[in-house]
Amino acid sequence: MATILAYTSPAMGHLYPISALLVELRNRGHVIALRTLAAGVETGHELGFATEAIDPRIEATVHDDWTAPNPRAALKLAMDVFARRAVHEVGDLRAAIADQRPDALVIDAMCWGAASVADAGDVPWLLFCPFTPFLRSRGVPPFGPGLRPWPGVWGRIRDDALRPLITGTLDRLIRPPLNRVRADAGAPPITTFDEFLRRAPLMLVAGGEPFEYPHPDWGDSVQMIGACAFDPAPVAAPDWLEAIKEPIVLVTTSSERQGDADLATTTMLALADEPVHVVATFPAGLPEHVSVPTNATAREFVPHSQVLRRAVCAVTHGGMGATQKALASAVPVCVVPYGRDQFEVARRVEVSGCGTSLPAKKLNTKRLRVKIREAMAKTERAHLIADGFAATGGVGRGADLVEQQLLSQPNLAR
Repeated sequence: MATILAYTSPAMGHLYPISALLVELRNRGHVIALRTLAAGVETGHELGFATEAIDPRIEATVHDDWTAPNPRAALKLAMDVFARRAVHEVGDLRAAIADQRPDALVIDAMCWGAASVADAGDVPWLLFCPFTPFLRSRGVPPFGPGLRPWPGVWGRIRDDALRPLITGTLDRLIRPPLNRVRADAGAPPITTFDEFLRRAPLMLVAGGEPFEYPHPDWGDSVQMIGACAFDPAPVAAPDWLEAIKEPIVLVTTSSERQGDADLATTTMLALADEPVHVVATFPAGLPEHVSVPTNATAREFVPHSQVLRRAVCAVTHGGMGATQKALASAVPVCVVPYGRDQFEVARRVEVSGCGTSLPAKKLNTKRLRVKIREAMAKTERAHLIADGFAATGGVGRGADLVEQQLLSQPNLAR
């Protein structure tokens, strides 16, 4: 039996996927200590984890990238948030390590300070990535704008021309603040974000082919372990959900505010006259004034697994967690990306054929209704994606890798 300390970014969309892995490790007899957002502490306790909230200054540093006038400005704002959080993560994780004396560390890939502490220390560690990591990959476009992969020489020419503009911009934004944090943590400097991620001896990624593109050059240190779908402790389905007789369309927005509440409201209006029932969830908070048609229900939170069992389509903002959770249940998706990594998620939905996408700037009831109807017809492809996630071995294989590559190291006996 080992003690495993997990450290997450302050978002439910990061806590839930990592919890799927941690529950598997707990079921194998390992002791799980968790540091996460304050709203997730109760969930951690319910799962039997020794859970405490991260430094409140980290959670107080909130994303405002959705206010930016263009993608470049949005990227700068987002990276600034992660950099400012990282400053506080250094001492926070050090204190947690001193308190728990863990045998292994599981670090959220967007916790730059925590990852730097792990890199500088002597405790075996891994990065957990709840989305496709920003790693360079042969034959795959640079990550960010959601470019469609082009095979052959013309694709390589395009990607090589755009990579300095896309990945190079990311590296220039990240390198100075990240290296200051790494110096404080005692970790060596990095020159690219790719290099930073690859400092981890092992990276576990939520995903799997054929939803994810093939990455033959990622190497054995990067392993995909399925959708990592997770819901909090099982509870009885609410009476209102049991009373719904029509096929369900689930629509959900980001767990971190990004100005996407109009996706849920537009979906309810678009399907107000359709023979379905819309279940809309607002993880970042239910708006004060929201119009709810008679064939719709709006809630801040509902365990998605209860809804997906009867869903014919899921409409998402393109968050990897919500999108992959639907696909793991073989439910086709309609993605409306707003920013962050969501353009990449939307493109993967299109390329893999398991749903449809609509740019947020083109969102209206008519266009969305058409896209949802098209997505509903892609159930067969959604089943293939679900089979692909299962074929990775899922969190069971992830736990095997933790035990084989981290917990077999000499420090376990200390």
